[in-house]
Amino acid sequence: MMFYEIEFPLATLNSAEVEAALLDVGASSITFLDGGDDPVLEPKPGEIRLWSDTVVRALFDESHDAAQSLGRLADRLGPHITACASIHAVENQDWERAWLADWKPMRFGGRLWVTPTEADPPQDSHAVVVRLDPGLAFGTGTHPTTALCLQFLDALSLDGRSVIDYGCGSGILGIAALKLGASRVVAVDLDSQALLATRENAARNTVSSRLETQAVPATLEPADLVLANILAEPLIELAPILTAACRIGGDLILSGLLRTQVYAVRAAYGSAFDIVQVVGRDDWSCIHARRAS
Repeated sequence: MMFYEIEFPLATLNSAEVEAALLDVGASSITFLDGGDDPVLEPKPGEIRLWSDTVVRALFDESHDAAQSLGRLADRLGPHITACASIHAVENQDWERAWLADWKPMRFGGRLWVTPTEADPPQDSHAVVVRLDPGLAFGTGTHPTTALCLQFLDALSLDGRSVIDYGCGSGILGIAALKLGASRVVAVDLDSQALLATRENAARNTVSSRLETQAVPATLEPADLVLANILAEPLIELAPILTAACRIGGDLILSGLLRTQVYAVRAAYGSAFDIVQVVGRDDWSCIHARRAS
């Protein structure tokens, strides 16, 4: 099957009205893109914030005539759409496989590897391998925030330790902890798709029996290690919860924050934790702290 895209600037149009109109005229998917260089790095929880120069891209299958779809869209959103919109043919392919073609096994620290499911295992007898494919939730190790957390995990002694992965996404951090010797992981997220992805990835890595998922709000027993790869503002807001979830002498790893946000996040946890180390990659940072007695 062939597909085509209709693309136009959002300008002063209402994003919700644009989305509704595109769905009504038969769009299969809708994407809002940054048309300039104005990144939205940290929206508040539940907030939908767009760029000042936003481009709308809608995908249609060949059963919808391109000219007719554009005409119906102009009837809904205004005649200027016809003048500013462009139509592009899109060849059908297995997008996940195409993405994986460029994703190679990645090493974090001395022994931890994250590889696509179908990739050959690393030629390393000491390798600890997490197999993961892109899916419904964030987290394959390619983003600096996840990579920093994985490096910390590789460096820690995890044998027999209990772990909480708060904001688990794909489950990559909790699964890596189990592969590295953790006894039990509780994976928490407010997104049901993330919890589903975590369970599926745990099964793929044969660690399901030691991993439990919980939706927010979660009931958490204090753990030896608490992981939270989220964003700076939620990390600050969650400080009482994550502090209570980490037992005395336990480790805390916080990531998803920019270098400029380290001070504010450290301050939120400073009364209960000793900072062990702060590391960075690109514009991002990760904090390793230990619960004080």
